[in-house]
Amino acid sequence: MLLNLSVKDFVIVDRVEIEFASGFTVLTGETGAGKSILIDALALVLGDRGEASMVRAGCERAEIAAQFDISRLQPLQTWLIENDLANDDGECLLRRVVDSHGRSRAFINGHASTLQQLREAGEWLVDIHGQHAHQSLLRAASQRALLDGYGGLTDTARQVNEAYRIWQALKRQREEGESNAAALAQEREDLEWRVQELSGLSFSTEAWQVLLTEHARLSNAVSLIDGARYGVETLSENDASLIAQLAGLIGKLKQLREYDGSLQEIIELLEPAEIQLQEAAHSLNHYLQKLDLDPERLNDCEQRLNAIHSAARKYRVTPEQMPELLVAASARLASLIETADPGALARKEHEAKTHFDELAKKLSAGRKQAAKKLSQKVSATLQQLAMAGGVFEAALLPVTEGASFGYESVDFLVAAHAGMAPKPLAKVASGGELSRISLALQVAAIDIAAVPTLIFDEVDVGIGGGVAEIVGGLLKDVGAQHQVLCITHLPQVAAQGNHHLRVSKETHNGATLSRIETLDKKARIEEIARMLGGVEITAKTRAHAAEMLGASAQD
Repeated sequence: MLLNLSVKDFVIVDRVEIEFASGFTVLTGETGAGKSILIDALALVLGDRGEASMVRAGCERAEIAAQFDISRLQPLQTWLIENDLANDDGECLLRRVVDSHGRSRAFINGHASTLQQLREAGEWLVDIHGQHAHQSLLRAASQRALLDGYGGLTDTARQVNEAYRIWQALKRQREEGESNAAALAQEREDLEWRVQELSGLSFSTEAWQVLLTEHARLSNAVSLIDGARYGVETLSENDASLIAQLAGLIGKLKQLREYDGSLQEIIELLEPAEIQLQEAAHSLNHYLQKLDLDPERLNDCEQRLNAIHSAARKYRVTPEQMPELLVAASARLASLIETADPGALARKEHEAKTHFDELAKKLSAGRKQAAKKLSQKVSATLQQLAMAGGVFEAALLPVTEGASFGYESVDFLVAAHAGMAPKPLAKVASGGELSRISLALQVAAIDIAAVPTLIFDEVDVGIGGGVAEIVGGLLKDVGAQHQVLCITHLPQVAAQGNHHLRVSKETHNGATLSRIETLDKKARIEEIARMLGGVEITAKTRAHAAEMLGASAQD
């Protein structure tokens, strides 16, 4: 549930902080006061695209923060933990900053996050139904998604899509094998030679580095032997060796120590050096014993290097890339071998199609039940919305060959009045009717809404009178199950709210600013009277407003 929204320097809002409660909250105000701007701010903090034009004129940045109670949203809590974005108080704070150059930053619970993470979190928290939401319902994909969501079939639809993709990939593979048999046979032969040659090298990146090291050592063996011998002689075998000279110096200082005890500190520094030189001489002697001039082994190394370099030049790769080349060639060869066996490939294709059929039939059965229930529920709601005799039908149209979405397309059909033949929703002429049908669909789908907060931005456009009162009642009913926020210009809807926020604008130092306040009962009467009346609000208008609020309070 949305607890708090803080907006700073966003469009015409300088600074606003709003506390929200559960139930049905209405937002009203004169046109241009900034009602929809608050929804835009919330959409931005939920991951919508940010632009420089969103920053209030003369300001460096716009900042929006939204705080949510997620104590009952276990999936979101788990997601936050998995992404190292969680806190321990059962709440979630989303924050978005957009600067005057259009650059944007996002934060979740104080941690820097990506815009995609902000969107993912927002999908669990808020569902915004804009005033043009009905336009998306004209698209076949949106209608299908709504029906699948209503029937709890979203996961099954996703499985059908994946099964169809696999089936089609195998089908294309079989067809490719049948139509390009000669070319594929030649490619297979070439790959067999390539895999045989590369496998014969027994090559790996690690072995390549070992070979290079060994070759460098063998090819420079003479220099290594000479250097090691020189080191041994310098350290220990010459008459004037370093160890002998250092031992003599230490002995001389020890004789002089009886005259000046401060020499002991220098002796203690030199004695470890003598030990280190002795160990170095011992290690060099051991290294020298292992060094050997091995022309035969050097020749073997050079032959292997030449073979590897030759293969790398042949296939136009570096030696380090040859293991990847072998893996790719082996995978392609295995695919071609499979393609060369039409029977095996046909069996795999048949298995994939059978799996798709099983899932698609399960999806079809679920859609049939969901379509019947949705049609009945939306048709019943239309009767309340001044569309007496109106009929809604979620029609399932067969797709014989099957598709990524199954064995049927979904088409929403509507008869706006009794005696009319249902026709596709896209052909409904009246904008007001389309708005009411959209609202009926949204109300029906709310039963399966997983998000706790639902926002309606002027979805009541095009209606009025008794229908508006019914719309307000429907939204209030929804508010008993979810937190509902609705921007409205209709007093019949506003009077139904459990809570009422008024948005207004004022001019300060030449700048137009938006203001918002929570209304008590007296202020609500004045606001609803303003929505009912004309230029002058009369006592009769106020009495009407009070009557509307009183009737609503008794509901």
